[in-house]
Amino acid sequence: MSTSTATSSFQHELATTAQHLATVLPADASHTIDAGIAAVHATGLAQRSLRVGQTAPDFALPDAAGRFVSLASLLVSGPVVLVFYRGNWCPYCSVQLRAYNQALDQIRAYGATLVAVSPQTPDLTRLTAEEKELRFPVLSDVGNAVAQQYGLAYQVGEALYGALHGVGIDLAAYNGDDSGELPLTGTFVIAQNGRVAWAATEANFKLRPDPAVLLEALTRL
Repeated sequence: MSTSTATSSFQHELATTAQHLATVLPADASHTIDAGIAAVHATGLAQRSLRVGQTAPDFALPDAAGRFVSLASLLVSGPVVLVFYRGNWCPYCSVQLRAYNQALDQIRAYGATLVAVSPQTPDLTRLTAEEKELRFPVLSDVGNAVAQQYGLAYQVGEALYGALHGVGIDLAAYNGDDSGELPLTGTFVIAQNGRVAWAATEANFKLRPDPAVLLEALTRL
Protein backbone atom coordinates (compact mmCIF):
# COMPACT_ATOMS: atom_id res chain seq x y z
CA MET A 1 0.00 0.00 0.00
CA SER A 2 1.37 3.42 -0.96
CA THR A 3 1.91 6.17 1.61
CA SER A 4 -0.85 8.31 0.09
CA THR A 5 -3.28 5.37 0.09
CA ALA A 6 -2.48 4.56 3.74
CA THR A 7 -3.00 8.20 4.70
CA SER A 8 -6.33 8.34 2.89
CA SER A 9 -7.46 5.10 4.56
CA PHE A 10 -6.46 6.32 8.03
CA GLN A 11 -8.28 9.65 7.68
CA HIS A 12 -11.30 7.90 6.22
CA GLU A 13 -11.50 5.61 9.25
CA LEU A 14 -11.29 8.58 11.63
CA ALA A 15 -14.06 10.34 9.69
CA THR A 16 -16.21 7.21 9.67
CA THR A 17 -15.76 6.89 13.43
CA ALA A 18 -16.89 10.50 13.93
CA GLN A 19 -19.92 9.96 11.71
CA HIS A 20 -20.92 6.81 13.57
CA LEU A 21 -20.62 8.46 16.99
CA ALA A 22 -22.72 11.39 15.77
CA THR A 23 -25.56 8.96 15.10
CA VAL A 24 -25.37 6.95 18.34
CA LEU A 25 -24.50 9.50 21.02
CA PRO A 26 -27.30 11.56 22.61
CA ALA A 27 -27.34 15.11 21.28
CA ASP A 28 -26.67 16.64 24.69
CA ALA A 29 -23.66 14.37 25.23
CA SER A 30 -22.26 15.28 21.80
CA HIS A 31 -22.71 18.96 22.55
CA THR A 32 -20.95 18.63 25.92
CA ILE A 33 -18.07 16.70 24.36
CA ASP A 34 -17.58 19.32 21.64
CA ALA A 35 -17.79 22.10 24.23
CA GLY A 36 -15.10 20.29 26.20
CA ILE A 37 -12.83 20.20 23.14
CA ALA A 38 -13.35 23.94 22.64
CA ALA A 39 -12.56 24.63 26.30
CA VAL A 40 -9.29 22.70 26.15
CA HIS A 41 -8.37 24.42 22.89
CA ALA A 42 -8.95 27.81 24.51
CA THR A 43 -6.43 27.05 27.27
CA GLY A 44 -3.60 26.78 24.72
CA LEU A 45 -2.34 23.65 26.47
CA ALA A 46 -1.47 21.92 23.22
CA GLN A 47 0.90 24.76 22.34
CA ARG A 48 2.57 24.67 25.78
CA SER A 49 3.28 20.96 25.85
CA LEU A 50 6.68 19.42 25.15
CA ARG A 51 8.06 20.85 21.91
CA VAL A 52 10.64 19.99 19.27
CA GLY A 53 14.19 20.46 20.52
CA GLN A 54 13.34 19.91 24.18
CA THR A 55 14.58 16.92 26.13
CA ALA A 56 11.91 14.27 26.66
CA PRO A 57 11.48 13.47 30.38
CA ASP A 58 12.51 9.94 31.23
CA PHE A 59 9.96 7.59 32.76
CA ALA A 60 9.52 4.02 33.95
CA LEU A 61 6.00 2.62 33.63
CA PRO A 62 4.52 -0.89 33.77
CA ASP A 63 3.58 -2.60 30.52
CA ALA A 64 0.66 -4.98 29.94
CA ALA A 65 2.58 -7.79 31.66
CA GLY A 66 3.58 -5.67 34.65
CA ARG A 67 7.19 -5.20 33.56
CA PHE A 68 8.57 -1.69 33.95
CA VAL A 69 9.73 -0.03 30.73
CA SER A 70 11.81 3.14 30.76
CA LEU A 71 12.32 5.66 27.99
CA ALA A 72 16.07 5.55 28.63
CA SER A 73 16.16 1.80 28.01
CA LEU A 74 14.23 2.14 24.76
CA LEU A 75 16.51 4.90 23.48
CA VAL A 76 19.54 2.63 23.81
CA SER A 77 18.51 0.83 20.63
CA GLY A 78 17.29 3.83 18.62
CA PRO A 79 14.66 6.56 18.37
CA VAL A 80 11.27 6.20 20.05
CA VAL A 81 7.77 6.99 18.79
CA LEU A 82 5.78 7.83 21.91
CA VAL A 83 1.98 8.00 21.78
CA PHE A 84 -0.27 9.26 24.57
CA TYR A 85 -3.83 7.99 24.26
CA ARG A 86 -6.92 8.45 26.44
CA GLY A 87 -7.97 4.86 26.99
CA ASN A 88 -9.42 1.68 25.57
CA TRP A 89 -12.86 3.30 25.75
CA CYS A 90 -11.93 5.97 23.17
CA PRO A 91 -12.81 4.92 19.60
CA TYR A 92 -10.40 7.44 18.06
CA CYS A 93 -7.58 6.01 20.16
CA SER A 94 -8.49 2.55 18.87
CA VAL A 95 -8.23 3.72 15.27
CA GLN A 96 -4.82 5.27 15.96
CA LEU A 97 -3.38 2.31 17.86
CA ARG A 98 -4.50 -0.21 15.25
CA ALA A 99 -3.12 1.89 12.39
CA TYR A 100 0.23 2.34 14.12
CA ASN A 101 0.30 -1.38 14.85
CA GLN A 102 -0.10 -2.03 11.13
CA ALA A 103 2.78 0.37 10.42
CA LEU A 104 5.03 -1.17 13.07
CA ASP A 105 7.30 -3.03 10.67
CA GLN A 106 7.93 0.20 8.76
CA ILE A 107 8.62 2.05 12.01
CA ARG A 108 11.05 -0.65 13.08
CA ALA A 109 12.78 -0.47 9.70
CA TYR A 110 14.07 2.94 10.82
CA GLY A 111 15.44 1.38 14.00
CA ALA A 112 12.67 2.97 16.06
CA THR A 113 10.56 1.61 18.91
CA LEU A 114 6.85 2.41 19.23
CA VAL A 115 5.32 2.73 22.70
CA ALA A 116 1.90 3.96 23.86
CA VAL A 117 0.93 5.42 27.25
CA SER A 118 -2.49 5.97 28.87
CA PRO A 119 -3.76 6.69 32.40
CA GLN A 120 -5.64 3.39 32.51
CA THR A 121 -5.08 0.86 35.26
CA PRO A 122 -2.68 -2.01 34.44
CA ASP A 123 -5.58 -4.48 34.00
CA LEU A 124 -7.19 -2.27 31.36
CA THR A 125 -3.84 -1.65 29.71
CA ARG A 126 -3.49 -5.41 29.35
CA LEU A 127 -7.00 -5.58 27.90
CA THR A 128 -6.08 -2.91 25.34
CA ALA A 129 -3.01 -4.84 24.22
CA GLU A 130 -4.87 -8.14 24.01
CA GLU A 131 -8.04 -6.91 22.29
CA LYS A 132 -6.15 -4.98 19.63
CA GLU A 133 -3.36 -7.57 19.33
CA LEU A 134 -0.79 -4.83 19.70
CA ARG A 135 2.81 -5.78 18.98
CA PHE A 136 4.37 -2.86 20.85
CA PRO A 137 4.58 -1.90 24.53
CA VAL A 138 1.45 -0.33 26.04
CA LEU A 139 2.18 1.36 29.36
CA SER A 140 0.03 2.41 32.33
CA ASP A 141 0.50 5.98 33.60
CA VAL A 142 -1.94 5.90 36.53
CA GLY A 143 -2.36 9.42 37.90
CA ASN A 144 -1.05 10.94 34.65
CA ALA A 145 2.35 11.61 36.24
CA VAL A 146 4.20 11.26 32.95
CA ALA A 147 1.50 13.08 30.98
CA GLN A 148 1.96 15.98 33.40
CA GLN A 149 5.71 16.02 32.76
CA TYR A 150 5.03 16.21 29.03
CA GLY A 151 2.53 19.05 29.52
CA LEU A 152 -0.44 17.02 28.34
CA ALA A 153 -2.62 16.40 31.41
CA TYR A 154 -5.82 18.37 31.87
CA GLN A 155 -9.05 18.27 33.88
CA VAL A 156 -12.06 17.27 31.80
CA GLY A 157 -14.41 19.30 34.01
CA GLU A 158 -17.60 18.32 35.80
CA ALA A 159 -19.91 18.62 32.78
CA LEU A 160 -17.83 16.40 30.51
CA TYR A 161 -17.07 13.95 33.32
CA GLY A 162 -20.80 13.55 33.83
CA ALA A 163 -21.54 13.30 30.10
CA LEU A 164 -18.98 10.52 29.68
CA HIS A 165 -20.38 8.69 32.67
CA GLY A 166 -23.85 9.04 31.16
CA VAL A 167 -22.77 7.13 28.04
CA GLY A 168 -21.06 4.39 30.02
CA ILE A 169 -17.54 5.76 30.34
CA ASP A 170 -16.60 5.79 34.02
CA LEU A 171 -13.21 7.51 34.12
CA ALA A 172 -12.76 6.69 37.79
CA ALA A 173 -13.11 2.96 37.03
CA TYR A 174 -10.86 3.11 33.97
CA ASN A 175 -8.12 5.19 35.58
CA GLY A 176 -8.32 4.03 39.17
CA ASP A 177 -8.83 7.53 40.57
CA ASP A 178 -11.45 10.27 40.65
CA SER A 179 -9.22 13.07 39.37
CA GLY A 180 -11.16 13.47 36.11
CA GLU A 181 -7.84 13.98 34.35
CA LEU A 182 -6.88 12.86 30.84
CA PRO A 183 -3.91 13.43 28.53
CA LEU A 184 -4.18 15.43 25.34
CA THR A 185 -3.69 13.52 22.14
CA GLY A 186 0.09 13.58 21.89
CA THR A 187 2.55 11.83 19.58
CA PHE A 188 6.30 12.40 19.73
CA VAL A 189 9.31 11.20 17.77
CA ILE A 190 12.22 11.21 20.20
CA ALA A 191 15.73 11.02 18.78
CA GLN A 192 18.28 8.70 20.33
CA ASN A 193 19.89 11.65 22.14
CA GLY A 194 16.62 12.11 24.04
CA ARG A 195 15.50 15.28 22.30
CA VAL A 196 12.10 15.65 20.65
CA ALA A 197 12.57 15.60 16.87
CA TRP A 198 8.89 15.85 15.96
CA ALA A 199 5.72 16.45 17.97
CA ALA A 200 1.97 16.56 17.38
CA THR A 201 -0.23 17.60 20.29
CA GLU A 202 -3.89 18.36 19.73
CA ALA A 203 -6.74 19.64 21.88
CA ASN A 204 -9.22 17.96 19.54
CA PHE A 205 -8.93 14.23 20.25
CA LYS A 206 -10.74 13.47 16.99
CA LEU A 207 -7.60 14.48 15.08
CA ARG A 208 -4.66 12.07 14.96
CA PRO A 209 -1.36 12.15 13.01
CA ASP A 210 -1.11 9.79 10.07
CA PRO A 211 1.33 6.89 10.32
CA ALA A 212 2.84 8.23 7.08
CA VAL A 213 3.72 11.48 8.84
CA LEU A 214 5.58 9.56 11.53
CA LEU A 215 7.55 7.69 8.92
CA GLU A 216 8.49 10.96 7.22
CA ALA A 217 9.71 12.30 10.56
CA LEU A 218 11.81 9.20 11.09
CA THR A 219 13.45 9.63 7.68
CA ARG A 220 14.74 13.05 8.81
CA LEU A 221 16.58 11.74 11.88
